[in-house]
Amino acid sequence: MPKTKLTLSIDKNVVERAKRFSRRNDTTVSALVTQFLASLEEGGTESAPITSRLIGALAPEGSVEEYHEYLEQKYE
Repeated sequence: MPKTKLTLSIDKNVVERAKRFSRRNDTTVSALVTQFLASLEEGGTESAPITSRLIGALAPEGSVEEYHEYLEQKYE
């Protein structure tokens, strides 16, 4: 597949973290961005993978306060 250049404006700290991550994982920042963008569905109706995994983690009738109470009890 032919490649093209893309100019992005990204926070400097994010770029540095991406570079460290890519070095640790023997890849490039360009490959990381390419992989992420390729994972997006056309039309934008699909959730990001992390969002998909989190759906249903909380009961729909539960409140944020109840969840905080649950966490406090769990990690006392």
